[in-house]
This record gives sequence, structure tokens and C-alpha cells, in this order.
Amino acid sequence: MQSYLSVSGQTVTEKVIEKSRFITTSKHVQGEEQAKAFIAEISAKYADATHNCYAYISDSLGNFPRFSDDNEPQGTAGMPILEVIKNKKLFETAIVVTRYFGGIKLGAGGLVRAYSGSAAENLESAQKVLYENCAESLYTVGYSDVDAAIRFFTETGASVLSCDYADEVIFTVAVKKSGEEEFNKSLLNRLCGKVKIQKIKEYFYPFKCS
Repeated sequence: MQSYLSVSGQTVTEKVIEKSRFITTSKHVQGEEQAKAFIAEISAKYADATHNCYAYISDSLGNFPRFSDDNEPQGTAGMPILEVIKNKKLFETAIVVTRYFGGIKLGAGGLVRAYSGSAAENLESAQKVLYENCAESLYTVGYSDVDAAIRFFTETGASVLSCDYADEVIFTVAVKKSGEEEFNKSLLNRLCGKVKIQKIKEYFYPFKCS
């Protein structure tokens, strides 16, 4: 399975264009069922809006993209939103752009710019994550080496999933599989060998993009 980009959590942005209010909500979704549930949730939240237009790519391969103009002129809302998702090379991503009409018609070109611009600005604000094969391991250190271990994890961008303080301190950490060997070697050097490493499993994990 190849790595892919997506968004993390849910992001809401808002702008006013020619007195029309555009509220854009993006969210990470896994599968069409989650995408449809998200769209239904936002449409219910803004049930009094003039339009709730959306687009999504709900899997990690880009299959079966979906979009809706929600009664805006054909091709002026859903497809422009979808094109933004594609251009950003994002997967498992859904966007709803809600419009409260302000009384001034934007025309076809204006609508395309409004919906695509709203989606693009929202995705600029959203936290991006790279889903990549990771190695999850237990790193056990003595209390005297805890601070040094934490500094190392922070510096290397590793994801500390949990920390158990017992007779020793056990960190559960996810690192990119491609850098696992170098990561472990560097940590052993940093702590002068005073760390026990036990690999648990491998899976796809959303690493935050800088």
C-alpha cells in the first residue's frame, strides 16, 4: 500500500463574497459511509442555508469521487471543490461549502471562483497528515534517561502514543518504517545503549506534515 496525503480532524473556515456567506467544513473520512454521514451532519447543521455543496474522495486510491452542486448552476460548485481536493493530492477527504445567499448573483465564473477559493483556503488551514507505513515499538528507559528520550522523540518527529511509568518508563512510539533502523540506532547512541527496544507491529499511521 502506497503512502498518501489527507487532512486531520475537522476544519471550519468562513468568508463573505458579494454579501454571500460561505462556510467551508473539511474532514478526514474513511469510506463512503463516513463521507455521507459527514455531509448529512453539516447539511442538517446548516439546514437553513441556500446551498450545501460538497465533494469528496473517500478512499486512499482516488476511486469513485463524488460531488454535488446542490441546486447551484451545474458545474459551478461541486466539481470545482473536487478539483481543489485533487490538485492538493488529498485522499480520504470530504468538503462541504455552505452558502447563505446575500442577494447579489455571482454568475457562473464567480461561483466557480467562490467555491473553489473557499475550499482552497480551508485546506490551507487544515492540518495535513501523511499516511505511511509505520513501526510501533516499546522503548523502555530508566528514570534518569526519561528527559533525554523525550527530547529525542521530539527532535525526530516520532509519535509518542503512550507513556507508562512503572519500575522503568515505557514509551509506545510510532516511527516511519523507512527510518526505523536509523531511528533506533540514533536513540541507542544518544542514551549510550541504555534503552530496551521491543517491536510490536506495523501499520499505516497519519504522520503530521510540517
